[in-house]
Amino acid sequence: MIKKKAKLVYKHNSFEILETGDYVICAISGKKIMLKDLNYWNVELQEAYYSPVEVKESLKK
Repeated sequence: MIKKKAKLVYKHNSFEILETGDYVICAISGKKIMLKDLNYWNVELQEAYYSPVEVKESLKK
């Protein structure tokens, strides 16, 4: 069950949890990403992405 949005700091090979939670929101699609499934993010923009499709879309901006 998805309960609470987490707050993270995205680093180059990991992320730091500032506020515990179960998920983050994809910056492009708005989909919820469970922390255990979080694999894509942008350190400079501090954004999470659901999949490589959203990563590619973010690069077009």
